[in-house]
Amino acid sequence: MTSPASTSSPTYFSKSPAMRLFRLGLGASQRLWPSLAVHAAYRLFGTPLPVRPFSGLSQHRNWQTGWQTERWPFERASLTLYTRATAAPGPIVLLVHGWGGHAGQMLALAEALRAQGLQPVMVDMPAHGRSTGMVSNLPQFARAVEYLAARLQQQGHTLHAVVAHSLGANAAAYAISRGVQSQRLVLLAPPASPHEYTRLFARMFGLNEATRAAMQQRIEAREGILMPQFEPQAVGPRISVPTLVVHDRGDRINGFADGLAYSRAIAGAQLLATENLGHAKILKDERVLAKVVRFVA
Repeated sequence: MTSPASTSSPTYFSKSPAMRLFRLGLGASQRLWPSLAVHAAYRLFGTPLPVRPFSGLSQHRNWQTGWQTERWPFERASLTLYTRATAAPGPIVLLVHGWGGHAGQMLALAEALRAQGLQPVMVDMPAHGRSTGMVSNLPQFARAVEYLAARLQQQGHTLHAVVAHSLGANAAAYAISRGVQSQRLVLLAPPASPHEYTRLFARMFGLNEATRAAMQQRIEAREGILMPQFEPQAVGPRISVPTLVVHDRGDRINGFADGLAYSRAIAGAQLLATENLGHAKILKDERVLAKVVRFVA
């Protein structure tokens, strides 16, 4: 169960020669070999969109001297953690990127949190950034958040907040609803319906409904969870920690209605509606950063 994060998927898929070939191949296999089409669609659906790896990190001039990296094995892949060495580390704030993203996209927020005495921990999820793995999905993202929180707490840290973007926000909300202990939750441009994204994916690749439904059933069967279990009306009532939802009215990846749905489903949640920031600029906008830092601190 995936959702694009750092780029516009329709634009990417329409411009990529490789994706156009995939579309042609899937269309042909639907007619000639339907089971192969389902397998190929399942595999492609779980493959993160190509992004420029670590761009936010490698271009940060203090990255090599100011940040530490640590890789944790996780399932058949790994998680890569980024922390800043400090003399007196403060409460942990876990920063989770979205689908097709990487930890560097959370760097501006990490620095803003660190300036307030908090200890940001950024992470590359499986098959993203510097972490190993070839495929991932929403259920794995959620399991990774649960695992990260548990291991950090086992090491004696206090998980003060989880701040997550796009698919990571969807995963974080689900994890918090299942009992992950965090004092604050911030959802940045969360997607509301994984099921709707399968329909978008099917349209982009010319999949018929039979192939799309079979792909969804394969995902649910292999992950042991149904897509509706991740939607706001399912997770929201089980979230009791103070929550901030940030969503841009012009977001073309995850519509503003998605963030609104979370803010209404979570009791007492605050909604910050932005303008002209789209899906990714909210991660660097000074007003958004200041609001998130005030809420978390």
